[in-house]
Amino acid sequence: MKQLKVAIIGQGRSGYSIHGTYLIDDTERFKVIAVIDFIEKRRLLAKERYGSHVVTSDNYKDLFGMDIDLVINSSYSHLHYSITKDLLMHGFNVLTEKPFCRTADEVQDLIDTAKKQKRMLAVFQNSRFTAYFMKIKEILDSKVLGDIIQISIDFSGYARRWDWQTLQSYNAGNLYNTGPHPVDQALQLYGEGMPEVKAFMRRVNTFGDAEDYVKLILYGENKPLIDVEVTSCQGYKPYVYNIQGSKGALTGTMTQINWKYFKTEELPEQKLLLSFDKEGTDIPAYCSENIKWYEEQWTSEGEKYGTFGASTRRYYDMLYNHMVNGGELTVTAEQVKKQIAVIEEAHRQNPLSKKF
Repeated sequence: MKQLKVAIIGQGRSGYSIHGTYLIDDTERFKVIAVIDFIEKRRLLAKERYGSHVVTSDNYKDLFGMDIDLVINSSYSHLHYSITKDLLMHGFNVLTEKPFCRTADEVQDLIDTAKKQKRMLAVFQNSRFTAYFMKIKEILDSKVLGDIIQISIDFSGYARRWDWQTLQSYNAGNLYNTGPHPVDQALQLYGEGMPEVKAFMRRVNTFGDAEDYVKLILYGENKPLIDVEVTSCQGYKPYVYNIQGSKGALTGTMTQINWKYFKTEELPEQKLLLSFDKEGTDIPAYCSENIKWYEEQWTSEGEKYGTFGASTRRYYDMLYNHMVNGGELTVTAEQVKKQIAVIEEAHRQNPLSKKF
């Protein structure tokens, strides 16, 4: 089995806890040979974690000229675009963390650069590979719920935050930080085309100047209305997904999904009446009928690496298969360009003053 030589830029939460944690567990297919971080203690930790052979530096340009199959760009969010472009220009295949870029134009520039340099450009949208989302997509694709009228997606909770992920200058805030997960899923369910966007954003409990409350409405002709919420102000967590269909409904979290539906041929026969009474009386009545519902449930089997750890592994399976065997790259930069366009439009509708 071919072993790919990997460099990681950044040993923060993503570079260390997500990518690094996966890569030290899959040394048959990946070997970390270089780590870049501007903090010395993290470079020293990289030597301990990945091995004494690892080249460490505080400058990603020191990778230039090295024999590397894949560079993982998990730098600060506002550096994703510039560093990724520089890496592509120097002949590297790049996997970039989310948020991919600040604007759709930046995404297109990276797409054009990758094509010109004949390099792979990948985006780490691992939430598309979570077990719960794949199950929801399977249910919707089966059409058992009929036409989908509304999809509500809630990636919220209650939290105050005071790190760089609260700063607009770092491409941060709830929408650029957490938002790429639910927005990527939403656009997969929306289907072809660019949705209309209506957005509401506020600063509430954040210590920075970026938003910590986001409500997105995505809609289009003959499309479901998709309601995406990414707020740090929610003290109660009712669901992650709530879906309304013409023949049924679904509600679920990341560990359990419940859905119910009826079969059209089993519905009681009805006809339109302007008014009617309760049977055998003169008392006016409301519409009421007995519908036979079919109810099903899916429960996570408790994946070994947890919801997002398991999705990371599925993403890397896909990536390795693409790089080594020529398999399909199912998360494309072109797809993520649409996501960034949605986020960009939300910010255009809700300009926030900059404080830092």
